[in-house]
Amino acid sequence: MRILTRSRCIALVWVILWMAGGAFLEAQSPPPEKQPTAPVAEKPAAKTDDFWTRKTLTGDWGGARKEMEDKGITLQLYYNQQFQQNFKGGLDTHNGHRLSGSYDLNVLLDFEKMGFMDNAGFFLRAAKGTWSDGINPNKVGALNNVNQDAGDDHPIFVNKWWFWKKFADDKVELRLGLLQTNKDLFDVSPYANHEDKDFINRGSIRNATIPHRNGIGVFLKVQPVEWLYTQFATLDAQFQARTTGFNSAFHDEPWFMVYSETGVTPKWKSAKGPMPGNVRVGVWYDPVPKTKFEDTGAAEAKTGDVGYYFGADQLVWKECEGEKDTQGLGLFARYGHAHADRNRITDYWSVGASYRGLIPERDNDVTGLAISQSILSDRYGDERHPRADRETAYEVYYAYQATPWCIISPHFQVITNPGGDQDDRDAIVGGVRVRITF
Repeated sequence: MRILTRSRCIALVWVILWMAGGAFLEAQSPPPEKQPTAPVAEKPAAKTDDFWTRKTLTGDWGGARKEMEDKGITLQLYYNQQFQQNFKGGLDTHNGHRLSGSYDLNVLLDFEKMGFMDNAGFFLRAAKGTWSDGINPNKVGALNNVNQDAGDDHPIFVNKWWFWKKFADDKVELRLGLLQTNKDLFDVSPYANHEDKDFINRGSIRNATIPHRNGIGVFLKVQPVEWLYTQFATLDAQFQARTTGFNSAFHDEPWFMVYSETGVTPKWKSAKGPMPGNVRVGVWYDPVPKTKFEDTGAAEAKTGDVGYYFGADQLVWKECEGEKDTQGLGLFARYGHAHADRNRITDYWSVGASYRGLIPERDNDVTGLAISQSILSDRYGDERHPRADRETAYEVYYAYQATPWCIISPHFQVITNPGGDQDDRDAIVGGVRVRITF
């Protein structure tokens, strides 16, 4: 069952265009002539909910949205639609285009505003849906999906929720629930982190050697001073997507993933204010048995896989003054390593740049460039696939803020050796992504 068919996507676009056209005609129509009246005392101008400048498509709901937020209840709905085309190479270019997309409905509860508990709350991804698996499986064949948001047809499921509480003047944070290690917790980058907001190739936003998971677990972060933090998480290693997670977490083998990360967050001084950065190092442990790459009759499955990673981000050029202003150039880099005897990808690295406000008068637009490489294991090549080598992806995107609630992002990718096979044809992929905040 598809939550949004192609015809429904087209219908949604028409509705948005109709609303936009109505607002535009209303703005252009001349005001009616006014009859002379007796002078009255001037009143302060009321705030208007302008269709083109408000943060969400549906506005403030006549004040109801702000009233709910003041009482500790925040609702967020995001819609993402992508179109991609494989122009050359890969597995197949015939009909090598696809529409895919997703939506996310979040509920955030602030227990302090609700008068229930200080410095605490609850986050719930109340509903998530995806449609179409995109062009990667049948048209490109890359190790790292050229569209990380493509997730086949899954209308409604819950993929994360947690209770959170902060202690000791916000220096200690605790989370309990269905956690997600990537995007939210570990190896998080402000420039290359989310397929809905910045880069769309998985290799550009995710370290391919880290076994990221969703699962029931606990997360603890300690930040004794502003520039230093350490954090730890353990969560169910057998979580099955689109389930509650309780069956796998509290039944069968007691297998739990373990992650640990320590980082420093320096702020370089400049004439226009501090420039934030992050340097982090992390390790992970995966207890799930993995088959070793051995040319024997009965391959051995081994438990206790471990690996490590590094990451760095830094704002290096700032255009405007202000402590919180981030307009300018930021750089990022990642590296990761995993055991070669049981992991297909044993080494990974990526570098890139992100510039907010590169084009004059377009201060909120973002331009990004990333290069990532996943290197296949020598043991895998020796025992399983003699032509195994590495996959390299080059990606550039431009996020155009049509309105604060609508971001349009054309992107272009070149993938060499998609699939990591020396005999695979290099692929050229292009597309556009639309993100709407309701």
